[in-house]
Amino acid sequence: MAVNKSLGNLFKGDKVIWMIFFFLCLISAIEVFSASSSLTYKGGSYLAPIIKHLGILFLGIVFMVFTVNIPCRYFKVLTPFLLLFSFVTLIWVLFGGQSTNGAQRWVSLLGIQFQPSEIGKGTLILMVAQVLSATQTEHGADRKAVYWIAFGFVIIIPILLENLSTGLLICMVIYMMMILGRVPVSQLGKILGVVVLIAGAALSFVLIFGHAKQTEAPEQTLTENVAPQKEEKGIFGSLFHRADTWKSRIYKFVKHEEVPPEKFDLDKDAQVGHANIAIASSNVIGQGPGNSVQRDFLSQAFSDFIYAVIIEETGIIGAVFVAMLYVVLLFRTGRIANRCENNFPAFLAMGLALLLVTQALFNMCVAVGLVPVTGQPLPLISKGGTSTIINCVYMGAIISVSRTAKKAEKLTKSGVTEKK
Repeated sequence: MAVNKSLGNLFKGDKVIWMIFFFLCLISAIEVFSASSSLTYKGGSYLAPIIKHLGILFLGIVFMVFTVNIPCRYFKVLTPFLLLFSFVTLIWVLFGGQSTNGAQRWVSLLGIQFQPSEIGKGTLILMVAQVLSATQTEHGADRKAVYWIAFGFVIIIPILLENLSTGLLICMVIYMMMILGRVPVSQLGKILGVVVLIAGAALSFVLIFGHAKQTEAPEQTLTENVAPQKEEKGIFGSLFHRADTWKSRIYKFVKHEEVPPEKFDLDKDAQVGHANIAIASSNVIGQGPGNSVQRDFLSQAFSDFIYAVIIEETGIIGAVFVAMLYVVLLFRTGRIANRCENNFPAFLAMGLALLLVTQALFNMCVAVGLVPVTGQPLPLISKGGTSTIINCVYMGAIISVSRTAKKAEKLTKSGVTEKK
């Protein structure tokens, strides 16, 4: 009885969110094990990739349980420290980061390699939630809230320069949080207009100065297995070296040409081509877990294109089930936020849920060919290091909020008002 009570105290919070989390972890373990077949061939060990992935998942769960047991009000204390840490490490990665597959996104601190952009995303959500909650009035957020949120661009700009899709993702989430925070419609309209102008200028810059490269069959690499940057670059090259990749991806997506199957070059468009084959060869129930064929040809089958492998192995049923897990996560978090007595935990929970679900939507749209390749992993399912652990922390924060909301609901029913 004592053991059960201890476990109950450890895994407190909304049970639905816990179930969604463990379902995602289970799917991750099965599909990463299946999709890592080529890694086992190259590494010479059948179990090494999945053991490493399970170890990272376990570490993520440890961080998640720790976060669940932190009262939500203490998250505010971390905001200034996380903002400073994120800014310093993001500037560091621009000029001295480590790269893989042409993406310079990792830094090493005290022997630990991590992606500053993953920490930066959560930090911005935390900051925006704090600003929106502090500026709430009877008629919505004060007009000054937008100016405080604009300070977040000191973090967003470095993310955009190195990882465009992540920068766009966090901008979309912040805009949705501002809508939920009832920022004046006139300000939302102006922000949207400015964003359109900046996006148009950025697109023009990429199309003018970028060089669309011919894609070759990529060498098999781990998503977070980094190698030292060998190519010498100037300041301009360090800041805008991804322009060529952006132009190439935009060009391929916009250029709609009907290519006969016999003329399709799988060596030139391996990722997209094999992802399409994986989806086309599926059916209602799929080929069965572990029976994917295209996993052996997709260099990022365990990460960026894992949703295509899920569709191939589990069919439409599995694809819909995975998508519904994220949808239920969003709606369940909405119910939790609605029960919160204070604005900060409500905005924080919704911001983190929107971040996870929007990123999942990005990944799924890439897998089925609706948007250009973005490099966004499927949260809590794709193989990864920093991203997996940070996403577990996000889930832990949502469950921490659910503990406060549940307590507030009980106190309200008993006629007691709790002040924090």
